[in-house]
Amino acid sequence: MSKIKMQHTILNYVFDDFKKEQTLVFSNSLGTDLTMWDKQIELLGQEFNMLRYDTRGHGKSEVAEGEYSIEMLGNDVLDLLDSLKIEKVNFCGLSIGGLTGQWLGIHAPERLNKLILCNTAVKIGNAEGWNTRIETVQKNGLDSIVSGTQERWFTPEFVSENKNEVEAVLAMFVQTPLSGYSSCCAAVRDADFTDQVSKIPVPTLIISGTEDLVTTVKEGDFLMEKISNSLLAALKTAHISNIEKADDFTKLLIEFIKN
Repeated sequence: MSKIKMQHTILNYVFDDFKKEQTLVFSNSLGTDLTMWDKQIELLGQEFNMLRYDTRGHGKSEVAEGEYSIEMLGNDVLDLLDSLKIEKVNFCGLSIGGLTGQWLGIHAPERLNKLILCNTAVKIGNAEGWNTRIETVQKNGLDSIVSGTQERWFTPEFVSENKNEVEAVLAMFVQTPLSGYSSCCAAVRDADFTDQVSKIPVPTLIISGTEDLVTTVKEGDFLMEKISNSLLAALKTAHISNIEKADDFTKLLIEFIKN
């Protein structure tokens, strides 16, 4: 892992430069860090250089003060690419990472080869829900929403068959810096790309989970309808599809990027 001091923040990242022709960037979901992509690395590393980073306020990245915005998170990605002298990438983001991907697709399409938007939507939830969550965690800590997080993130079947893995992911969740989590909740609360997402010109793969109650297949359909050069794949998962159906998820990425 490396840290890089940029214009506005310090990001923690891992860049596996396998001397491949293309680079794939991964952007984590709310309440996780770059290790959420561990199950993708072995296979995808055979095809692409791999760049993972901890979203601002998460993992080992800096917890900058104040509320964040998706524009801020998108510019963090551009600053990281500039610092590493990488001109164009394939970008894969899940949930808040998918919002970051939408921003990049709208505002910096020239930096993208292909875009993968996973378990995300043009607008996730509503202001009241996010404000309640921010208030709850600031008062009671992230431990207070662990059970609800598990229910949103994984199907009961996956939980019963993979208890150790689920416990490890939830341990990562509660270790997220509280102020960083709250600041990113504000970024999700304020994001709405309903009227802009049709501007995305790059080939886009949308991955939805059929059991995902946070960002539904219907919301994935909306993204596909609005983004002209796009397709949708639905996996039988809840919100964290890349962990719950890791092999299927990885194969989708390889097929989409290489074709």
